[in-house]
Parts: sequence; structure tokens; C-alpha cells
Amino acid sequence: MRHFAVIGSGPAGFYTAEALLKAYGHGCRIDLIDRLPVPYGLIRFGVAPDHQSIKAVSKRYEKVALEPNCRFLGNVHLGADVSVEELLHYFDAVVLATGAPHDRLLGIPGDELPGVIGSAAFVGWYNGHPDFADLAPPLDGEDAVVIGNGNVALDVARILSKTTEEFAGSDIVGHALQALGESAVRTITLLGRRGPHQIAMTPKELGELGHLAEASPVVDASDLPPAATDAALDPGQRKSVQHLRDFAGAAPELAKPKRIIFDFFARPLAIEGDGRAERVIVERTALQPDGSARGTGETYVVPARLVVSCIGYATPAIPGVPYDERLGRFLNNNGRIAERLYAVGWARRGPTGTIGTNRPDGYEVAEQIAAAFPVEGDASGREGGEGLDRLLHSRGADPVPFADWQRIEAAEIAAARAGAPREKLVRIEELLRARQT
Repeated sequence: MRHFAVIGSGPAGFYTAEALLKAYGHGCRIDLIDRLPVPYGLIRFGVAPDHQSIKAVSKRYEKVALEPNCRFLGNVHLGADVSVEELLHYFDAVVLATGAPHDRLLGIPGDELPGVIGSAAFVGWYNGHPDFADLAPPLDGEDAVVIGNGNVALDVARILSKTTEEFAGSDIVGHALQALGESAVRTITLLGRRGPHQIAMTPKELGELGHLAEASPVVDASDLPPAATDAALDPGQRKSVQHLRDFAGAAPELAKPKRIIFDFFARPLAIEGDGRAERVIVERTALQPDGSARGTGETYVVPARLVVSCIGYATPAIPGVPYDERLGRFLNNNGRIAERLYAVGWARRGPTGTIGTNRPDGYEVAEQIAAAFPVEGDASGREGGEGLDRLLHSRGADPVPFADWQRIEAAEIAAARAGAPREKLVRIEELLRARQT
């Protein structure tokens, strides 16, 4: 019998567990370990609440968790409850699927001012992440700035722009729904260092901005390159740029009180304000032949009492595990960190790709593990989950098995407002209490 521990129960962790189960059949035991009492990671806390079709992939993960030789252990803290070294003692291989939950810092003057928020925190707030339940982003001003030109920036802009009615059928948490319904924000400016051809926005997400009840997307036609140059783009990128062209060609609907302004060739230099964010100092940029952006020296001011930075994420370092500070991920060679220690997903690659990108990534690492520990090979004699259980008990840990998560989920479904799939519990103590129901 082989014993494997996967740290993190998001997409990368579940795809890895799925691949190991296929490779070993009943010849392995897998523990999926997460610091939160609930599974699914990015699906629960990162995917926008109004994108329920994407969240439906959790049903696939549920099938993995319900396999008899796989178990979920939530509420287990790596470092406090168990170390990587201890896991390597009990398991044949350990896979780090910890994601990249930390925001990269802007690194400009004023980025520490109240009102400046990273996207992981802001998205976590409206998605019910326990770490950000008390965030209370300032929505009392008319102007917000979103820094970034990727899908996360689009999500943030769309969520800030929607009416309460447009969240029907979503699982946005109640505290965020109420705050957004009372929001004074009327202008959301998306700052991007480069131009329309360099965006990392997918067509579906961009297209949604054209159908908002109270907001119009605004693109300056002079920012768009000649239409003939779109032919060099891949099909998806071409569709995205076509959306921008459509936005540029349409006059903003005067009946809609909100604007989502695409400000291309714009680099934030500083955030200023009297004790809180009030404005962003921006430098106009120009594209270089290598595709990079260079400052032109021309500066201007964009008002903002809320600034959301969507410039990327980093995997938190773990003591004793080689780490790449520059890329914000674990040092690894095609997923292998060290003997019997692996990384998958964003912990391996950095925060790139889609939910589905994690599947081949997890399967590749599972193949490496299967090659290192053949199904028919000699058993290592490691204790696996039994040893881990004994250690956790000795330290007073309180693991949450998948059956308890199902009770939590049932409680959230029962508490849902009309038309919503669930009302997420947003505090650890509430989640742990709900498993008793």
C-alpha cells in the first residue's frame, strides 16, 4: 500500500488526487489536507459568485473525495499542526497544492494607505473567505481604480458595477451583497501598463461588460491598434480585442449611471491621499519593440477612494522548502521539489492558466510519483494516515472530514436567500459549529 499526502484541496490538489487514484487503484491511500474546514479552494473562494457554471466542477471533485481510499482533512494547519518533514515521515510522497493566495505588492508609494486592497482580499471578501470576512472595503466614494488587465480585474470591475438584482442566482455572500447595493461607486477605471493587444482577458468575461444593467464599458478608440494587426493574434485574443473595438464604437448609454473605463498605456506611480487613498498618480507609457512598456514622463491624476490591485499572486513560503522569491512559487523541476516532495498548480507554475490547466499539471506529477513508487513495488512501511491521525490527536488538532463538510454544505444551502444556491458561512467558528447540525 502506498500513502500520499496532498496539501491543498483546490483544483490542483483534487486533480492530483484523481490522477493518483487512477494510477494506483486500491493500492494507495490519499489524504487531502487543507487549513480551512471547507474544500475546493479557488472554486469556492476565487471564481466569481456570478459564474456558477464554472463552480459546478466541484461535483467532479466531490466524487474524488468520496472514493473509499481518499479522504479530506480540513482545519489542519501546515506548520502549526504538522510540518512537511513530519508528513514525509508518514507518507511515501507529499504534494504541495497550496495555490497562490497572497497578493503581490504594488511596490509604489502609498500602496499601504487605507482603501488600497489586493484582489485576493477583495475577491475573498465577496466570496466569503474567512480571512477577509471583516475587510469592509470603502465603497463610499464615486471613483474606484482597478489595476491590472486580466480576468481578475474584469471580475472586480463587474462585481463593483452590478445591481443587487443582477446577483440573482449567485452565491455572493450577504455582507458583500448589502455593501455593494449601498455602494456610491460610479466610475471604475481599469489601469493597464500596455495596450489592447497585450490584455489577458478572455472573450466571455469581456463580453459580459456589454450587458450590465447600469454600467457601460468605455474604450478610447485611439488606444486601439489598426484593425488589420488583429490577424496576428490567436483566435481567443482576437475575439477579446473585437469586444474592445465594439465598446469603442458604441456611445456610452446615458441612462446608465456607471462607467467602466479602460485606461490603456497607464502605469501607476503612486497613491496619494490624506490618511486614505484619494487619487492615483499615473504615468502614460509607450510600447517598445519587445512588447514591454516604457514610461513617457507624462503624468496625470485619476481619483480613487478605492484601489484594487490585480497584478498577480504569490505562494506562501514554507520553512525548509526551496522557494523562488522572484516568481513567488516553490523551486521545482517539472513539479519535483526534492526527494518525495512535489508541487502542482500555482505552487508549481506560479499564478497562470485556468482552472482546467491544473488537470494536466496534476496528472503529470502523478505520473512522476507512479514512476518513483511503482504499483507493484515493495511497500515502504510508512504509516500514512494512521500516523498522521495519532500526531494530530496528540496536538489537539480538530480535523474536519468530508462527511462534516457535507453537513456544513447542507446548512449553507438551507440558509440560502431565494434563488441563491447557498449562503456561505464566513467564520471558522460558524463552519465548525455547522458540522454538528
